[in-house]
Amino acid sequence: MSEGPPVEMAETQAVAAAVADPTQQTERIVAIDVLRGFALLGILVMNIRMFASVFASYGNPTVYVDGTGIHRWVWLAGHFFADLKMMAIFSMLFGAGVVLMASRQREKGLGSAWIHYRRMFWLLLFGLIHAHLIWAGDILFMYAVVGMIAYLAWRWYVPIQIGLGLFLLLIGVALNILSGLTMEEYWPPEQVDLMRAMWSPTPETLDSEVAAYGGSWFEAQPLRSKFALSLQTGGLIFFGLWRAGGLMLLGMGLFRMGIFSATRSKACYLGMLGLGLAIGLPLILFGYQRNVEANFAMETSMFINSQFNYVGSIFVALAWVGLVMLVVKAGALSWLTKALSAVGQMALTNYLMQSIICTTIFYGHGFGLFGKFDYLQQMYVVLSVGIVQLIWSPLWMQSFRYGPFEWLWRSLTYWRFQPLAR
Repeated sequence: MSEGPPVEMAETQAVAAAVADPTQQTERIVAIDVLRGFALLGILVMNIRMFASVFASYGNPTVYVDGTGIHRWVWLAGHFFADLKMMAIFSMLFGAGVVLMASRQREKGLGSAWIHYRRMFWLLLFGLIHAHLIWAGDILFMYAVVGMIAYLAWRWYVPIQIGLGLFLLLIGVALNILSGLTMEEYWPPEQVDLMRAMWSPTPETLDSEVAAYGGSWFEAQPLRSKFALSLQTGGLIFFGLWRAGGLMLLGMGLFRMGIFSATRSKACYLGMLGLGLAIGLPLILFGYQRNVEANFAMETSMFINSQFNYVGSIFVALAWVGLVMLVVKAGALSWLTKALSAVGQMALTNYLMQSIICTTIFYGHGFGLFGKFDYLQQMYVVLSVGIVQLIWSPLWMQSFRYGPFEWLWRSLTYWRFQPLAR
C-alpha cells in the first residue's frame, strides 16, 4: 500500500475520475458507488439472521436455529466473509463521504459544518424512526451520532486520521477483553446473568421473542423499542464510538490516499486482497475454533473470543475493497458494476427497503414467518432481495436523480424540495 501517488495527487485523480452524478450539479466517484452497493447487498447476509429469527442466533449458532450440517457451513460463510466486514466497509465509506462532501463545499468557497450537521440530524431522526417503528437493528442512529464527532477530523493529516482510527479500534478491543476478564470476579451477578440471557436465552425467553415478533405490530413494539434503545445507549458507548468511529477515520485517510477511487496501482489492490485474506481469515478461524472448544459459552465467546473476528474483519474488509477496486479498475463485469453503482447511489433507500421487505416477510403484521427459516432458507431471501434491488435500482436511476429516501434526506437538509425526475 506504499505504492501510488501522494495524497494531493490522489485527491486530484479521484475528482478527475468522477462521472456526472444523477443529482443536480454534482459529481460521483463510480468506484465508491460500486463498493457501497456491494456492501449494501452483503450486509443483508448478516441482518437476515435478526430479521428472520431470534437475536441470539446472530452470533451463536447453537441457539434456536439448526446450526448443524450444511446450516453450520452457511453460518460460517457469513461469519468469515460478511460478519462485521460489510459494516466495516460502510463505516469507512461513511468517513470518505464526509471528506468528499466537505472538500467539495470548500472548493466552492462554502462552509461545510452547517450542512454536515443538518445531514446528521435528519439521519439520526431516520434512524430513530427506523429502529423503533420498523426494525430494532438499525445502524443509522449510530452513524449519525458518531458522524457528528468524526467530522472534526476531516481535515487532519492522513497519518493522524489513520493512526487515531486504529487507536480507537484498539480501545474497542481492550474494552471487550477487559470485560471478559473481569466479568466473573467483579461484575454484579445480576449483570452476568443478563449477559448470559442475551447470549444463550432460556427456552421461555426464546418463545417470548418469537411470539412477540410473530404477533401484531403493536405486540412487537415493546420488545423492538427495548432492543433498539439498548443499541442506541450501551451499544453506542461500548461498540459504536470505537468501532464505527475508528473505521470512519480510517476511511477518511484511505479515501485521501485514493484507495476508494480505484486510482492506486493494481499491485496495491492485489496486496490488499492477499494480505487481507492471509491475516484476517486465520484470525477469524482461530476465534471460531476457540468458540467451538468452549461450546460457545458466553463467558469466553461473547467478549474475548469475538475479538479475533473484530480484528480479522478489518483485514477481510480491506481485502473486499481491494477485490472490488480491481474489478472496477479493469472495467470487468460492467453489467454488474453498473447495477451495483445504482444500488450504491440509492444505499439509504435500499437499506430501508430491506427492512421493510424482510419485516413484512417475517413479522406477524406481514406473513408471520419469524423463527421458521433455517440459515440456508434465509439465504434464499437474501438472494431474492438482492436480485430485486440489482434490477430495480438501475431502472429507477434511469428516470430519477435520487432514490426516494435520498431525495427526502437532501430536501430536508437544504430545506427546499430538490428536483427528483430527470
